[in-house]
Amino acid sequence: MSKINAIQAAALKTTVAKIAPTKPVAAKPVTAKPAVAKTATAVKANPVKPATTTPVAKSAAKKAPKAAKPVKEKIPKPKMERDSFTIPKAEYAQLYVLKERLAKLGAPAKKSELLRAGIMQLTALSDAALKTALSKVPTIKTGRPKKK
Repeated sequence: MSKINAIQAAALKTTVAKIAPTKPVAAKPVTAKPAVAKTATAVKANPVKPATTTPVAKSAAKKAPKAAKPVKEKIPKPKMERDSFTIPKAEYAQLYVLKERLAKLGAPAKKSELLRAGIMQLTALSDAALKTALSKVPTIKTGRPKKK
């Protein structure tokens, strides 16, 4: 096994909070508004004001309260770590089987999400259960195969 660094040691000491599943939020349809260019030439081209505009209508439009935009809090993005590992082809194929199952259930996932979910499940195990689960995983030779 390789040595763990300070970040990995800190991650081992922290507990993983279980996240409740959330309902998917339906996106609201976006309506496109035509852009109106206000330039000096556009004002000169149409100097006549429409007769239907009255001062009363203008003042009523100005008094209408505008909705305040909600302030979004900036959440710092977590730092990512890239790594490579060796995995047997049969187990690698299981990632795709799981991806297809999740897609059929309406919850598509990426390979990295599946691996992270597995790590969360292992973290939640007791020491004895973790040791038993790890004993079921065969040890493989690590590293890249030699080029022929």
